Amino acid sequence: MERKTVELPRPDAMIFDMDGTLFKTETLLVPVFHKVFDRLREEELYAGETPPEELILGCLGMLLPDIWRRVLPHQSETVHRRADDLLLEFELEGLQQLDTELYPQVLETLQELKRCGVRLFVASNGLEHYVKGVAEAHRILPLFEGIFSAGEYKTATKVDLVKLLLDRHGVSRAWMVGDRSSDVEAGKRNGLTVIGCAYAGFGDGSELAGSDVLIGSFGELIPLYDQAKEA
Repeated sequence: MERKTVELPRPDAMIFDMDGTLFKTETLLVPVFHKVFDRLREEELYAGETPPEELILGCLGMLLPDIWRRVLPHQSETVHRRADDLLLEFELEGLQQLDTELYPQVLETLQELKRCGVRLFVASNGLEHYVKGVAEAHRILPLFEGIFSAGEYKTATKVDLVKLLLDRHGVSRAWMVGDRSSDVEAGKRNGLTVIGCAYAGFGDGSELAGSDVLIGSFGELIPLYDQAKEA
């Protein structure tokens, strides 16, 4: 995509969001979403139609409690926690049974970045077994030095999760790569360069405001890295 010329510092590491950045989430989430509501109705925990798919897709990047407060605003915490369990169960099943997808050029780009000596990490607001399950199912798990999830570390915000990652791995010069405002905030508040992924299209037009650069495909990371300035 067209972008203004920006001189970026060359990173030692890149930190990636998962949903909407590496993983084409709708290839898993849409069928799983319907299964969750079918089961909630079977268990008499929910009555009525399944909410629109666009509603949960618009919540990608949020913590699960915030997602269910938006998708199931009139249901109890008991229903929300049951929805958590069902979502994870059906997602893990789906990763084995459904034809899910990474975005184009993700595998090749990650391999090239690693070959160039870039340390690779994931920071996601998702559940631990889901985030690691996606990476394992799509054979990118060995490329990452660390996979950090809000589900595993119980962080309240992505800002906190990224700070934990930076501290634990001694990372000081990194790019935060993601598609949601929470990624932009996590990067900026931790002093990182932010690369906004504009290809998923789950958020509104202001979602990536504040990014240093917007990319229209994952493969654009390679020329950005090649052109970045050594410290």
